[in-house]
Amino acid sequence: MSCGEPHETDCSEVLDHLYEFLDHEMPDSDCTKFETHFEECSPCLEKYGLEQAVKKLVKRCCGQDDVPADLRAKVMGRIELIRSGQLGPEQDVDLAPGS
Repeated sequence: MSCGEPHETDCSEVLDHLYEFLDHEMPDSDCTKFETHFEECSPCLEKYGLEQAVKKLVKRCCGQDDVPADLRAKVMGRIELIRSGQLGPEQDVDLAPGS
């Protein structure tokens, strides 16, 4: 996804780290870069808005259910494997607790 215009921060970088931005899990300097990118790039801003809405909907529907720490660790581990290229997003990984 890209608007076809050059940006200081590439669209792929923004989309790869969108949930870190949404979850406030990145340094302030990176947040500033992302905010600048969203001001310049309407496709990325639209994706951000969509993901933000989905996140709010999930939070509203799931209430305050705590995610088991081991499940969160497995999900985060899979995300890191995908980012590093060691695992494709289409490959199945058993994320069930206790596995």
